[in-house]
Amino acid sequence: MAAGTRAARGVRDTRPVSLSTRAVTTAVLAAAVAGAAYFGTLPLVAVVAGLVVLLVLGWPRLVGAPAPGGATIVVLVAGLGAVLVAWRTQGEPVLRHLPLVIAMALVLAFLAEMLRRDGRPHLVESVSGTIAGAFVTAAAAGWVATGRSVGGAALVVTAAIALAVAAAVSALPVARGWVGALIAVATAAVAGAGAGAVVPEVDPLTGLVAGVAAGLGVASIRVLLERVPSVRGRRGGVAAATAPVAVGGMLVFAVGRVLLG
Repeated sequence: MAAGTRAARGVRDTRPVSLSTRAVTTAVLAAAVAGAAYFGTLPLVAVVAGLVVLLVLGWPRLVGAPAPGGATIVVLVAGLGAVLVAWRTQGEPVLRHLPLVIAMALVLAFLAEMLRRDGRPHLVESVSGTIAGAFVTAAAAGWVATGRSVGGAALVVTAAIALAVAAAVSALPVARGWVGALIAVATAAVAGAGAGAVVPEVDPLTGLVAGVAAGLGVASIRVLLERVPSVRGRRGGVAAATAPVAVGGMLVFAVGRVLLG
């Protein structure tokens, strides 16, 4: 009976997660980032750290990592290390120590492969998947770095709202392929400009640019994962839904550096 129950759970956990479900989850997570930024730096740090954990739990399944244990540790260290650096570094630039975190993650990725005792099958796929996960989780620290800059909290709220709107629109049946990507970007741009007109310390033009950046993050990852068969199970689905929010953090940080200084 116990073996049958475990088998049934395994079957359920390998079911494909629909694009609509992932898009709605992305919208909810982006809204959580916006709400956290409104209440201050510590809530924002907590939510972004939560994004990292969600990515870490599902990333090995999402990329089909042959050695999920090592990949999980490396991606977790990269993500939480980047968040810690963005939170505790004093003075500008806030992310000046981020390259050290990435370098450490790269070393750990190769060390994890060296410690494998299974003959190291699919070595290239394993290393590339782990390193990609490290970069994606580290990108989430951009939300924290942006929130700590002058006028950055308002920009985080604006961009996160635009990202949530883009994700919600991409859940519609008509939003598929490159047409859906263009719709998501356009909608995010409009939402960003509208939010920028309402949110203090952000003008409509800045909101528009931030919206385009957030929309590009949602659209690009959606197109990338639209036909990936490995997006199965709750963990893999949550990781796929969290990735656009994480990547959006670094895109918004870049916008803030250019427009807010």
